[in-house]
Amino acid sequence: MSRLHEQYSNQIKDAMMKKFEYSNIMQVPKLEKIVINMGVGEAKENKKVLESAIADLEKIAGQKAVVTRAKKSVANFKLREGMPIGCKVTLRGERMYEFADRLINLALPRVRDFRGVNQNSFDGRGNYALGIKEQLIFPEIEYDKVDKVRGMDIIFVTTANTDEEARELLTLFGMPFKK
Repeated sequence: MSRLHEQYSNQIKDAMMKKFEYSNIMQVPKLEKIVINMGVGEAKENKKVLESAIADLEKIAGQKAVVTRAKKSVANFKLREGMPIGCKVTLRGERMYEFADRLINLALPRVRDFRGVNQNSFDGRGNYALGIKEQLIFPEIEYDKVDKVRGMDIIFVTTANTDEEARELLTLFGMPFKK
């Protein structure tokens, strides 16, 4: 069991029970999964770009990435249905807590001019989306071997019903929100 997972189990549940006055421990929201998505627009012309994006994402997540394909054809983007346009990884359980720990304690502090993450990026149902401009903030990525700087979306899916509950949950995990 990871340090963050153990920490969540006791301290976070107690704090959430007190703040939101839940009658049952099962009402306490928890982190369900983390989805990391990397859109690679250049993949339609160059297959190697997608392969290197997948390799980077697999290093960061520690798990095999899945290729995402276009759902619709869009003539303006020279895009056909079924073309590979990105990759994603869904983390659950132990890997999810381990990734959250690395993101919050190692990667985010390495962002240039970092003042905290936006606290308005909740979707209304207790999920949080975070955009990162470059994959270089993760210690697993070697600076010299990067062919192109790519961004990614990281989505925290929680069982919380409201944004306030989800914000409190992520704050207790140590997410550095802007004041």
